Amino acid sequence: MATAVMGGQNPFLARFWQCTVTGLKVDEKAVPVMLANAVAAVVFLLVGGILGLLIGLTRWEAVHLLSPNLYYLALTLHAFSSLIFWIIFMEMAILYFACTAVLNARLVNHKAAWLQFGLMTLGSAIGAVAVVIQGDKYDQPLLTSYHPLVIHPMFLVGVIIFAVGAFVGLGVFFATVWRATQEKTYRGSLPLVTFGAAVAAIIAAESLLAGAIAYIWQLLYAVGIVKNLDAEMYRVVWWLLGHGSQQINLAAMVTCWYLLIHLTTGAQSASEKVSRVAFVLYALFINLGSAHHILSDPGVTNAWRIWNASYAMYGAAMASMIHAFAIPAAAELALRRQGGTGLLGYWKKAPWGDPCFVAVALGVPLFGFMGGISGITIGTEQINMMMHNTIAITGHFHATVVAGTTLTFMGVTYGVIQLIANRELLSRKLACWSLWIFGAGMALFSMAQMWMGYFFGTPRRHPDVSSLPLVRAVSMEQLMAAGAVIAFVGGGMFILMAVGSLLWGKAREKGATFVLNATNGGQQMELAAGTPFDAPPPAADHGAHDLRGTMTLCLIFIATLAVVYATHWINLAELWKIG
Repeated sequence: MATAVMGGQNPFLARFWQCTVTGLKVDEKAVPVMLANAVAAVVFLLVGGILGLLIGLTRWEAVHLLSPNLYYLALTLHAFSSLIFWIIFMEMAILYFACTAVLNARLVNHKAAWLQFGLMTLGSAIGAVAVVIQGDKYDQPLLTSYHPLVIHPMFLVGVIIFAVGAFVGLGVFFATVWRATQEKTYRGSLPLVTFGAAVAAIIAAESLLAGAIAYIWQLLYAVGIVKNLDAEMYRVVWWLLGHGSQQINLAAMVTCWYLLIHLTTGAQSASEKVSRVAFVLYALFINLGSAHHILSDPGVTNAWRIWNASYAMYGAAMASMIHAFAIPAAAELALRRQGGTGLLGYWKKAPWGDPCFVAVALGVPLFGFMGGISGITIGTEQINMMMHNTIAITGHFHATVVAGTTLTFMGVTYGVIQLIANRELLSRKLACWSLWIFGAGMALFSMAQMWMGYFFGTPRRHPDVSSLPLVRAVSMEQLMAAGAVIAFVGGGMFILMAVGSLLWGKAREKGATFVLNATNGGQQMELAAGTPFDAPPPAADHGAHDLRGTMTLCLIFIATLAVVYATHWINLAELWKIG
């Protein structure tokens, strides 16, 4: 039972307010740092989006907007703004939400959380300034910053500071979860949303540790303390960060799918145990898949390639397959309970006017069909040789990190504005349209790039393919540029809607403010009620499930994967004739 005590200096008293929509109890001191991380993320999304448009118009040879120097400058800033800064700032906000509101818990140390935000902001600013002012003496690091590129030491310092800040945030998350467990602020096992966030945080710790090793090693080399730097070993270690940082996104994205589908439809996983096993498979195998980025490198053995890019990756792929079934299945069960009928007619009951739901409805198929299928094929050693370092690779990770993760995080942002910032969206219809437009643009953009790389061998990073002895795909260049423009319009609508809603959105009714008390002895925390994530599925759900729709969708996905995968092997046989 909650006490109505207001104020007081007891360190075991935490001031909360209760969301009138979800029943979540939110630590008041956690809200500002949560919002600060989300706002910083949106700022970097804006920067990355503008630079992405400039890059897209440069790769469209009819426009060829930027000079080579400006192109590589924009490419570096776009990569770090969109793939690192936007994503990880938003993930910090998600982690703080998952360890506080979902668990009825108070953030373990608000000052440490602000330290995380300050270090990450400082590090990103230092890195960006270094890229802009470095001059001709240094090389643009791009995303990979491979040795023997001569990288400005200030850039390396900035990235290291950013990583240290992220480590602080991970420490705050794990400590908050541990204390919530000791104080028994939630009932039963750790809620699935927090469990998934914890797996994302474990992957983040692995990835950031590898990144720290790589960048500190390179910094010591850049300032002359270390005399030798093995280029191949650097690539192996760096890709644990480069690939791993995107796998943080994957785990966080899937966690957000479970969260958003629950908040918008009331859906719960048909089997939380199976969903948890899938998350554990991510923690065990997902980072080993980073090997597929260096399958063409001569410095690693075939055995190493085959184990990491084949057998180990199958464990991660199996996890994604489980989630790809579990999330649509949860939605189907919930919508059928609400009166949905037919093989796929139950989708008529879905809340299509809710942008949080639209983000999941678009993110799951775009990520699965474009990013997932292309990832499985590109990650196969022999097939990889046909597309290595072509623009098809760029198309693949725009399908995953942008069409999948970014679209999902946009939906999370709309949810944070309503549930944490307590503001109504200026227009839910325009918010939904921003996601549809952004998703359509990224689908065109990614498919065009994959087509150009696979069928025409268009290089990945070259600013001017017209000067190369290649057969050009002019129509695909136009489609790629059109996709970039459409996605930019959708992203711009999202930025305007998010910022406008925060500043001028109608204030939502705020629930009762109260103080929860926990004793120093680690006894049970006084709860007003459990969280929405505590309750088990209704008893009726323990019977037979009608999952015809989900089975149909999954069979379509598997058939598509089989056709694409087989086609790649057939084309490989035509390319590599023996005898």
